[in-house]
Amino acid sequence: MTRYTQIKKLDGPEALRDHLDRIGIGLPVSDRVDPSGVLADSVTFTDGSAGEFTIPNRFAVLPMEGWDGTTDGAPTDLVRRRWSRFGSSGCGLVWGEATAVHPTGRANPNQLVLDERNAEAIAGLRSLLDPAQVSGLQLTHSGRWCRPVADPVPRPAQPHPVLDARQHLRGDEVMSDGELDELIEAYVAAAIRVADAGFDFVDVKCCHGYLLHELLGARDRSGRFGGDFEGRTRFFRTVVERIRAERPHLAVAVRLSAFDFVPFRRGADGVGEPEPSAGAPVPFGGTSDGTSIDLDEPNRFLDLVGELGIGLVSTTAGSPYTNPHIQRPAYFPPSDGYQPPEDPLVGVARQIAATAELRAAHPNLTFVGSGYSYLQDFLPHVADAVATVGGTDLIGLGRMILSYPDLAADVLQGRPMRRRAICRTFSDCTTAPRGGLVSGCYPLDDFYNEMPERIELAAIKRRLREQQR
Repeated sequence: MTRYTQIKKLDGPEALRDHLDRIGIGLPVSDRVDPSGVLADSVTFTDGSAGEFTIPNRFAVLPMEGWDGTTDGAPTDLVRRRWSRFGSSGCGLVWGEATAVHPTGRANPNQLVLDERNAEAIAGLRSLLDPAQVSGLQLTHSGRWCRPVADPVPRPAQPHPVLDARQHLRGDEVMSDGELDELIEAYVAAAIRVADAGFDFVDVKCCHGYLLHELLGARDRSGRFGGDFEGRTRFFRTVVERIRAERPHLAVAVRLSAFDFVPFRRGADGVGEPEPSAGAPVPFGGTSDGTSIDLDEPNRFLDLVGELGIGLVSTTAGSPYTNPHIQRPAYFPPSDGYQPPEDPLVGVARQIAATAELRAAHPNLTFVGSGYSYLQDFLPHVADAVATVGGTDLIGLGRMILSYPDLAADVLQGRPMRRRAICRTFSDCTTAPRGGLVSGCYPLDDFYNEMPERIELAAIKRRLREQQR
């Protein structure tokens, strides 16, 4: 099994550039980050209905899936702690976390649900942010990956021979057109609650293998919501148009998996490998063999996004359930996953390059890039260089926010980075919730490190290692 060079062992930006040259990766790196330079610039995006919004700097909190709400989908003190840290992070944009539009659409039993019961409590999260921050909330239905209770309850958008076999599906779980019509109403009702809570925008989520992302690739689905491009985008288009009609002052955004690959599996050596996918649909943003990028349809989708007046897009890739190494590059994968089949820097560069290509093709859209956490100590150096050359408008921070919530504030104030807080992609923030524990950074956040769940996490990891031998 190949051992890749750990980022933290590289001594400075020049050493990173030399390493990138050795492994053949093109990634810009700034020698020095000026705290008053490009990362401190404000960014304005325009929504065709709600008008202009000015973000005070180029850092953004990315939407993550919390596993620490109540079983009814309401915020807890753990959720409020996380949002308070978003508020003091220094990031100009807070793209609020994945929030289910219906209890049955949750990806885990402790995900937030934006229904009548929880609307007021979720609205209270906005008050934990800085008034200068532009903020939004991500609406989701988990589709194939629904797990509203202890056991999964998959509701896929279309058949998929590989994933259906993995999930032991009977074949009758695919959501009907009638159910999707009803779900449109749930999305609109949730968006109205987002607007009434005082958020600036709502994200109609289209990423990571969840329902709307799977619909974008649902070529094998019959009926009004599948087949050709018009059918596959009908659900998204209808939701956006309905939100516009109900709350025109609310901006609409979208987080998009800009490309996808076939599902990967753990090989005999523990390394990820593509699973044979004969008969499976072509991944959205992928080639027919499922292992390369084809941005033709993502570009067409972003044309539609512009036509609908959407001005803010967050790019990501793939799915944490099927090919996590392309979605969130990591040196240490989740304990139930596979070792990366490539240097994680390849995955970082792949996302940054795709975002740059899409941004160049759609200059009227404002892009939030992803995939930066693996860069660790060098995140500001690459972020500065990418923003300088126009590869993205904003730098999204995901896992890094959990361990180092005030990274942006430190960079923008010219303070040295706190190495002890830098995310090293241990992936415990994934392993823990998959084992039924609350989400958080157990290795680097003392708050979680001192919780009794830390002992349970160690036992879960040990048990998984034994199972894989």
